[in-house]
Order: sequence, then C-alpha cells, then structure tokens
Amino acid sequence: MTFRFARHTNQLKALSEFYCRILNFEILGHFKNHKGYDGVFLGKPGMDWHVEFTQNKDQAQHTFDEDDLLVFYPENRKAYDSILNQIETNNIKILKPKNPYWELYGTLIQDPDGYNIIISNQKINRLA
Repeated sequence: MTFRFARHTNQLKALSEFYCRILNFEILGHFKNHKGYDGVFLGKPGMDWHVEFTQNKDQAQHTFDEDDLLVFYPENRKAYDSILNQIETNNIKILKPKNPYWELYGTLIQDPDGYNIIISNQKINRLA
C-alpha cells in the first residue's frame, strides 16, 4: 500500500520550503493550474509515502487539535541530528506535546500552517 497525506493550504511555497529545509524532504513532483489547483508532492525518493499540498483560489480552513500529529521517524541518528540542527538553525520553536509519550520519544514543532509535527527519536533510541 502506498500512503499519501494531502492537505490544502494558503501557503504552498512556505510549506514546500519548510518541509524541504527542515525535514530534508525532496520535491517528488508538482503541478500548476490542474483544474484550478497548484500542488507539490514532497517526501523521500523510493519510499511508499509522500505528502501533498495543494492551493487554489479557495481559502484553506484548518480545524485540528493538539493531538493531531504528523509523526516522522528518521532512519538513523545522523538524519535525526540533522533535523534537530535545522530546527535550531531556522529558529523553529520547540513545543511541549499534550501527550506525555512524545515528551520522551520526540520533538514537537509546527509547520507554517500550524500543524503539529513530531520528529520521533523512538527508532533511534531503540538502536542505541
């Protein structure tokens, strides 16, 4: 099964830059004016998942709460440390997660739309 997380935004460029710069994603594809929508596919080449962000003339209306999370598991310590370095270098605020589990096993940040993202260290800690 392939997985795609798709979300409409008012900030297509800012989201693309954020996910590529902070999480080291790559642009896997994009489209312009496809039936009024622009969009981008972001992720890691060769994986069975990606995120898609779209934008059109309609304003995105996001409704979410503190427990709505995108959780990413870096593949190794080097990748994890690289993300944490990008968070610090770009002055991304680290937040306290509502769920205490993520205080132990991750770092919570928000993307430009205000969606919560966990960078999990669980896989890293199991390997240590």
